Amino acid sequence: MSADLWQRGCERLAAELPEQQFNTWIRPLPAADVADGGVGGAVVTVRVPNRFKLDWIRNQYAGRIEAVLTELAGKPVRLEIALAQREAERPAAPAPLQALAGLAGRPPNGVQGSPIVMPAPTAAGARGLAGNRLNNNLTFDTLVPGRANQMARTAALHVAGAPGQMYNPLFIYGGVGLGKTHLIHAVGNALLADKPDARILYLHAEQFITDVVKNYQRKTFDELKAKYHSLDLLLIDDVQFFAGKERTQEEFFNAFEALLAKRAHIIMTSDTYPKGLVDIDERLTSRFDAGLTVAIEPPELEMRVAILMRKAEVEGTVMPEDVAFFVAKNVRANVRELEGALRKILAYSRFSHKDINIALAREALKDLLSIQNRQVGVENIQKTCADFYKIKVADMYSKKRPASIARPRQIAMYLAKEMTQKSLPEIGELFGGRDHTTVLHAVRKIAAERTKNTELNQQLHVLEQTLKG
Repeated sequence: MSADLWQRGCERLAAELPEQQFNTWIRPLPAADVADGGVGGAVVTVRVPNRFKLDWIRNQYAGRIEAVLTELAGKPVRLEIALAQREAERPAAPAPLQALAGLAGRPPNGVQGSPIVMPAPTAAGARGLAGNRLNNNLTFDTLVPGRANQMARTAALHVAGAPGQMYNPLFIYGGVGLGKTHLIHAVGNALLADKPDARILYLHAEQFITDVVKNYQRKTFDELKAKYHSLDLLLIDDVQFFAGKERTQEEFFNAFEALLAKRAHIIMTSDTYPKGLVDIDERLTSRFDAGLTVAIEPPELEMRVAILMRKAEVEGTVMPEDVAFFVAKNVRANVRELEGALRKILAYSRFSHKDINIALAREALKDLLSIQNRQVGVENIQKTCADFYKIKVADMYSKKRPASIARPRQIAMYLAKEMTQKSLPEIGELFGGRDHTTVLHAVRKIAAERTKNTELNQQLHVLEQTLKG
């Protein structure tokens, strides 16, 4: 087998792949080992520095690479992707309940505090910049993937593999408890695994505000600049907290510009998309939006079921699938609420010495279910949507069809399907006796648009939070 097969394969891939993709994922790979695989074939083994690059290259490029190498060799080639020795020998950290859930480990200042106390970082967490505040249990491996976080997770993986190149800044937004903080910690931990000396800092926006205030009082802004401007990766949570704080925004703008100029990477999270931020200078929001902006949605039903079953398993309990579906169907908001529901069920099961089934789950969650049923009804949804879009409630079930009325009506139908237990015919009846196919069309249309239309997604998020009280 020709020893230069890998080199020729890389040259072919360089010609076929977009330049940015090739330079990011293929060019940095070391020369592969080429060996006889028997029966007229060959095995090409390439070693990668960490699990994140391994997963990405295996999923995105392995088939393409094998096909190119097979064509060049004139016989079957099997590609094997393996971890380089250093990463392969590192023991995997245990995955705690919160990490599996994709929950956000919040800062110690009490802002949106998590109900779970995370274990103290191990010595491995002290690599790179001292006091980087990374929680090394929050990794890509412990994040439950699904449609709800697919785009954000893919972008984060890309940044972890090639910081400072594409998607800079990366702006991740979504409601509370959906895994935004988990995701940015995962990027930091991935980069540290690849480059132990990388200067990385994670902090909540309020911690940056505190730093600015302290340095303003002491007149030590050179110290502030030295701390932030020298980073390789800045991970900052909840930038909406900068609202109305002019000096903080000025200092963050300076740090932002300095980091981008030296090709350092910035990842931010927020509860809304950049242009939806209020009381933040437009020159900042325009820069937030200059890289890649991605949303994390509330987890879909199948993802909620998977999260529940995984978390129950970590707790040493088997959750029957029908119970997981029952809970997932009734707890829709975010991963934190799912975890709270699971804890109630497990505690109820232990105290009553009863097996976990739907009846027990219903009893354990009766307060939650009664509040939900009392708060979210179709009439409440109709009134909330009518108020939000400034139309009359009567327009929800009238025969009027102008866009200014038809669209809010479709959105209300979508929310009725998502947030209540009503069937399509029942919803149609409550919207002026409409056929169930009309409701189905509305539900599918709004669901599809939500994934593409940032403004609509934000409106739905506001409506959902309002309806949940």
